[in-house]
Amino acid sequence: MQEIAGHPTDLWHALRDGRVECDACPRACRLHEGQRGFCFVRARSGDAVVLTTYGRSSGFCVDPIEKKPLNHFLPGTSVLSFGTAGCNLGCRFCQNWDISKSRETDTLADAATPEAIADAAARLGCRSVAFTYNDPVVFLEYAIDVAIACRERGIRTVAVTAGYASAPARAALFPHMDAANVDLKAFTEAFYRRVCLGSLAPVLETIEYLVRETSAWVELTTLLIPGLNDTDAELDAMTGWVVERLGSDVPIHFTAFHPDWKMRDRPPTPPTTLTRARAIAMWNGVRFAYTGNVHDIEGQSTRCPSCGVLLIERDGYEVGAWALDARGRCEACGSVLPGVFEGAPGRWGSHRLPVRIGAV
Repeated sequence: MQEIAGHPTDLWHALRDGRVECDACPRACRLHEGQRGFCFVRARSGDAVVLTTYGRSSGFCVDPIEKKPLNHFLPGTSVLSFGTAGCNLGCRFCQNWDISKSRETDTLADAATPEAIADAAARLGCRSVAFTYNDPVVFLEYAIDVAIACRERGIRTVAVTAGYASAPARAALFPHMDAANVDLKAFTEAFYRRVCLGSLAPVLETIEYLVRETSAWVELTTLLIPGLNDTDAELDAMTGWVVERLGSDVPIHFTAFHPDWKMRDRPPTPPTTLTRARAIAMWNGVRFAYTGNVHDIEGQSTRCPSCGVLLIERDGYEVGAWALDARGRCEACGSVLPGVFEGAPGRWGSHRLPVRIGAV
């Protein structure tokens, strides 16, 4: 059988029966020669596992950082976003299924070295680069090299991840990140097993690792799907866990579902569901709970938890009123707002700019 071309990886080990086991995520795919893992992009070639998407992207786009979503990380600035192909979960409601479920190399339309990506971000005026659209855990070798190149040029990096990672993958990838948004899809094992073909426990371990063991700024996102993960009891359990295990300062974004991929039988999420989730979170002690994918200025804006003053007004991805000083403190009472702030906000706005790296 012909070997599969790819970039060398370290996250695997040989088994006694002749197979090799991938150590990048909890699936622990055991591969014969020429086989690919569940993610499709990590494959056995010879006696090792290789990454088949290193240096190749599904496309680049300059986005507002609020779209990741990150509300407490360099507000108003632009971020150069890209992904590759493949995913290690099988979510029936995937919003980026054309990328994450791709089995076609044609999806990888834009080739770029880590240095080229960092240089492009700098020339475009982006303060950060985001690994998004599909999960950086499956292309972590590429993401790490991009992060190193970015750091050398003063560009920060952001992981948009489902957190379905092994302990070695966490330790390899996330210390290189300056920020992360983790997609906490639900708070039951049953949901992860039936809807995502995965498991909740490793995701919670990843979130705790990020908050406790790295310097990355962390925010969470939960897409609320009517009838599947939106009960008061589940939202109470989830947000109670966040406060108990992570603290009150980790922001949570509750976003609206729209029918997609293999879940077109569910209605869109009513805005009232997001408002209810936000109220439950704040009742449990979450100081920064937000709504997303709906028009809700109050639910998307940031108020000082000490005095209630409006600190950052948001209308969708647009930043409006601003009441933080140069050190990220409330101008009214002096309380420090948790996050990463650099004086005045950026003014990128809500527009998206697709780019080709070779043309920048």
